[in-house]
Amino acid sequence: MNNLVIYYSRSGENYVSGGIKNIEKGNTEYVVEFIQKNFGADVFKVDTEKQYSKSYMDCIREAQKELDNDERPKLKEYLSDISKYDNVFIAGPCWWGTYPMAIFSAIEGLDFEGKKIFPIMTHEGSGMGHSESDLKKYINGAEFVKGLAIRGANANKSEQAVVDWINENM
Repeated sequence: MNNLVIYYSRSGENYVSGGIKNIEKGNTEYVVEFIQKNFGADVFKVDTEKQYSKSYMDCIREAQKELDNDERPKLKEYLSDISKYDNVFIAGPCWWGTYPMAIFSAIEGLDFEGKKIFPIMTHEGSGMGHSESDLKKYINGAEFVKGLAIRGANANKSEQAVVDWINENM
């Protein structure tokens, strides 16, 4: 089985356990590392041309504007072909109930026919939000497994939960 992880993760100022804290590594990045370590995977990190604000409060305002306007931020790099992959993990933080719009920039136009999609979201209380139904608007012909929501504050300790979820759904 060939695995691909498409993800966005934010380090620096983040909302953690009820307050804004500076974190060295984005929460979603921990989950991606657990997938790679335990199942092997190619990784595509979504990186926007225009960086989000370093201030968490400004960043979430930018994210809300992107969502409200259904924007697709330009990326530094795009995937063009995912045909060699069987399983595609789509991972990111929950911003306003869904993935950052940059995730949609990364997946639009890709052929997911016959793939198995593993939605993963890090969050601080909102769970998966409406991210799974949002993905299904842009991904056709794929099988979706029930997504995994990981509380961001616990992401660095979520390895066993990630492994168990993948094993249950592979």
